[in-house]
Amino acid sequence: MRRLALFISACCWMLVMQAAIHNVKDYGARADGVTIDSPAINRAISAASAGGGGTVYVPAGEYACYSIRLASHVHLYLEQGARIIAASPTPDGGYDEAEPNEHNRYQDFGHSHWKNSLIWGIGLEDVTISGPGLIYGRGLTREESRLPGVGNKAISLKLCKNITLKDFSMLRCGHFALLATGVDNLSIINLKVDTNRDGFDIDCCKNVRITGCSVNSPWDDAIVLKASYALGSFRDTENVIISDCYVSGYDRSAMLDATWQRDEPQAPDHGYVTGRIKLGTESSGGFKNIAITNCIFERCRGLALETVDGGQLEDIVISNITMRDIVNAPFFLRLGKRMRSPEGTPVGAMKRILISNVNVFNADSRYSSIISGVPGALIEDVTFSNIHIYHQGGYSAEDGQRIPPENEKTYPEPWMFGTIPAKGFYIRHARGVTLNDVHFHYKQADGRPLLVTDDADGLVYRNITVDGKEYKN
Repeated sequence: MRRLALFISACCWMLVMQAAIHNVKDYGARADGVTIDSPAINRAISAASAGGGGTVYVPAGEYACYSIRLASHVHLYLEQGARIIAASPTPDGGYDEAEPNEHNRYQDFGHSHWKNSLIWGIGLEDVTISGPGLIYGRGLTREESRLPGVGNKAISLKLCKNITLKDFSMLRCGHFALLATGVDNLSIINLKVDTNRDGFDIDCCKNVRITGCSVNSPWDDAIVLKASYALGSFRDTENVIISDCYVSGYDRSAMLDATWQRDEPQAPDHGYVTGRIKLGTESSGGFKNIAITNCIFERCRGLALETVDGGQLEDIVISNITMRDIVNAPFFLRLGKRMRSPEGTPVGAMKRILISNVNVFNADSRYSSIISGVPGALIEDVTFSNIHIYHQGGYSAEDGQRIPPENEKTYPEPWMFGTIPAKGFYIRHARGVTLNDVHFHYKQADGRPLLVTDDADGLVYRNITVDGKEYKN
């Protein structure tokens, strides 16, 4: 009798599980690439939610869609061969309108709205999107369009918790492949993203794990942590681990189709390709307890840590990184005074940063590496250990006489300073910077001094070499 009871219980459990799976084709999805299938998918999501949760199953096929509205306790599963395709808006149909946001002036339009997206959720919990399928943002704009019906993000999440994104691929996803704002307990696992603006924008989020992802984004940042004022309050991005990821700036679509083409030389800001990991630029809030490890940068800009709107950037550990074909500064640390925050916000801080075990090959030499605060606001307690940088070289002793402008309020990119007077590190408005086992190599001779400092105290240099020879300060 006990075995019979267990068998009946197992059968009931299987029936319940089966009932919790909602095939979008049962709700009217055609999967022909022409019919707009988002209403059918939304009906399936609503049905799963009404039953307390469940899986919305998207079988193989092409699903032309406008806005898909997520719900709590729902798992959206994309089967192998399933392609959710962002349709182009028409006079008769388009994406949900961007909701009002009185705090829009403190960050770009794209960061301030969530509903104008292919897939979005606000105030949700326990949501998963997974499976080996594809999200293709074909009809999304990469611009900050304010026109009704136009979508500019593939996935947007606001004030959610316990979110998992796993195993799917994303192609040409508009301004953002993912905008996550105020999301706590966020896991992003094994995604392949090949897009035409930002990859992952993680904004004002806590307890985030980004693991095993590949992001190709030649026209903007690949993985970027932000702390904007979009929620109408100061909120840090904190407790974040980025590990075992690959970021690059190959041509759009060249990663997913594995052609690795290099024919597109410029991002929209004309600063060569982007494709990097960055903290900033939106930085009204701060960045705390961040670990970045075991990552690869290829054909892209270097690592950038920026706080320019008043946020505190502190307790950052970066290790085991390789970079190849880097088009600007391998390391760019900037504390600035752009102050795109509510009036009266004080200048931020940058401190307690450890960067170790990094190899950089074929880096453009114009900007060397930069650590720059502003007068009265110093970058503090930064240590570089076991670093090898292979520069292209080729600049002159005259270049070493330049004095870079302060540009306290300028948008932070290495070119804001022009050609840097150092061929290794330019350190200004800083305290307690240590270079330990840092080794520089140059393909061509470079006439600039290795290290140039200005308003920098407590600097420590240990075991510094240039082309294999010991550097003596």
